[in-house]
Amino acid sequence: MLALSRKKGESLMINNNIEITVLEVKGDQVKIGISAPKEIPVYRKEVYVQIQEANKEAMTEPSPEAFKKLFE
Repeated sequence: MLALSRKKGESLMINNNIEITVLEVKGDQVKIGISAPKEIPVYRKEVYVQIQEANKEAMTEPSPEAFKKLFE
């Protein structure tokens, strides 16, 4: 992991097309802004993990009992 120090108003670049800017620092909270192309999804990690878990569940084959419940 790369750890960088930035102050309010300072940015960092990822590749040539993603810019992360420190917008505000209040106590132990940091507000950041992210500029990225529309085709690059940006998620909070907890949301990303939920999406990944939902995708894993969707890929598992349902049991015959679960399939029958759809038509009850």
